[in-house]
Amino acid sequence: MESDASGSAWRFAQCFGDKGEVDDITEADIISTVEFDHTGDYLATGDKGGRVVLFERNESKKGCEYKFYTEFQSHEPEFDYLKSLEIEEKINRIKWCKRQNSAHFLLSTNDKTIKLWKVFDKSIRVVASNNHHDNSQQPLPAPIDPAALRLPQMLVQDRIVAAVPRKVYQNAHAYHVNSISINSDGETYISGDDLRINLWNLNISDQSFNIVDIKPVNMEELTEVITAAEFHPLNCNNFMYSSSKGTIKLADMRDSALCDRHSKQFEEEEDPTNRSFFSEIISSISDVKFSKDGRYILSRDYLSLKIWDVNMESRPVRTIPIHDHLRGKLCDLYENDCIFDKFECTWSGDGSQVMTGSYHNYFRIYDSEGGGGPAGEITLQADKSAFKKKIISTTGRGGAPKTPNGKNPMTMEGIDFNKKILHGSWHPRESTIAIAATNNLFLFSAV
Repeated sequence: MESDASGSAWRFAQCFGDKGEVDDITEADIISTVEFDHTGDYLATGDKGGRVVLFERNESKKGCEYKFYTEFQSHEPEFDYLKSLEIEEKINRIKWCKRQNSAHFLLSTNDKTIKLWKVFDKSIRVVASNNHHDNSQQPLPAPIDPAALRLPQMLVQDRIVAAVPRKVYQNAHAYHVNSISINSDGETYISGDDLRINLWNLNISDQSFNIVDIKPVNMEELTEVITAAEFHPLNCNNFMYSSSKGTIKLADMRDSALCDRHSKQFEEEEDPTNRSFFSEIISSISDVKFSKDGRYILSRDYLSLKIWDVNMESRPVRTIPIHDHLRGKLCDLYENDCIFDKFECTWSGDGSQVMTGSYHNYFRIYDSEGGGGPAGEITLQADKSAFKKKIISTTGRGGAPKTPNGKNPMTMEGIDFNKKILHGSWHPRESTIAIAATNNLFLFSAV
């Protein structure tokens, strides 16, 4: 059981996926995105095999537990014959639309194509009685008298959960789609790739508007790419996007049709004494999220989390080091490509805490208004042994887990860089976190 300075404790709740120790993991089963819906009653995951799996809250259980709801194949592998390029089926992002009726609508995207899915309960009906058979299905003679004709009767035989693609938004991105974000107006959304951001209407699949384009005339002059984009949670005209140069730009669609001129730019000046060959790589922002009220921005680069006030562009109000102990190993991480890993970050439903992942299947939770010290910091591990004992490792100061010899495993040489927590989502109303750990989905809840 993990506890923080304020006394709240976290416990392992559930694990979905292969619970055995399997060395040979199928690539298609690796989870690539996790997303709660706006109520928290449903949870979606996407994997590298192009599948979307939905879970619904299990009302028969105490606490926040989930059960399987449905699964469908969202994307198939494709081949771009003009560019001789294979398009993977991997699901990059899933976003839920706000629920309007009994059906669920969600957007899913791979590198090129975005789809709007409708998920609903469907009744399977069969003919129960007709003019050729009686109720016991015995054959009847052909009716001669028109008055003897009966209307066939239909009965519900079964109920299934069906998923159908309502819209397919394609041929709008020349580069890999890295983010989608639904507007607060519920009618439009943006999709961002490495160099452009497009604005779509959910009901129109054959037309989109390019609102950001950073592609230079000469591609040899390319110095940065877009890494993430998100709409403001309240103001339908504002959105932000982050870049590989470590900047976050806030744009207003009322200003001009093409939002290349940002209204605000959030960037922290780098100390020249700390500059190295790896500075540009580790400063690249992998994820950005608005707080629920839109006042703060949470950003994640390779080594740190930063919380920005939208009213202060010069520096973040808080910088949280995630794995500073790896700063001396950047050369090794560059050699094995781990330095290019893109970790996501997320706010808690009430905005009081933030969460992000690390290596060896560790993830960390911080108080968003805490100081720079270890107080208010919780480190948990999404490990397969958790569901066997229902207890996480014993807690050190500030929630850092300890091994039996008292050492902090986050700083030990034995870190498995193949085990990494890149994707996670926080329940919008409760202290429950969904974590993707390779081919497993873990759920942790505060006690």
